[in-house]
Amino acid sequence: MDYLVVKWLHILSSTFLFGTGIGSAWYMLFANISRDVRAIAVVSRYVVVADWLFTATTIIAQPTTGFYMIHLAGYPMHSRWIAWSLVLYLIAAACWIPVVWLQMRLRDLSREAAGTGAPLPPVYWKFFRAWVILGVPAFFAFVAIFWLMVAKP
Repeated sequence: MDYLVVKWLHILSSTFLFGTGIGSAWYMLFANISRDVRAIAVVSRYVVVADWLFTATTIIAQPTTGFYMIHLAGYPMHSRWIAWSLVLYLIAAACWIPVVWLQMRLRDLSREAAGTGAPLPPVYWKFFRAWVILGVPAFFAFVAIFWLMVAKP
């Protein structure tokens, strides 16, 4: 019974992690494409909240439940699919850490511009490009992790 409960928590937290990432990226991307500073300010504020509420908690829950399931199932830690999952998870986490800082800067810059009626400064667009660039490897790392978790090659 422990294994099924932990597996359910693991799958649920991965759904929150991946879903929040996809949803946040979708709304942030299209708010920025609109160039509507007020919309960007509102969306970026909620993206930061969602990131701290969902991503920060699930980024801890994933390895915790994952390692416990490995223990309960008796999988050897040196299994290739586990090793690759860990490497990809570390890559995604390494992308997420600067993304958190970038999102907070994007939020602050857009809030300031919206409050004064000014356009977004050039540094905003520089940070936004970095945010997009870091999101790409994180996305593909998580897709690969999902495949490894299901297929266990």
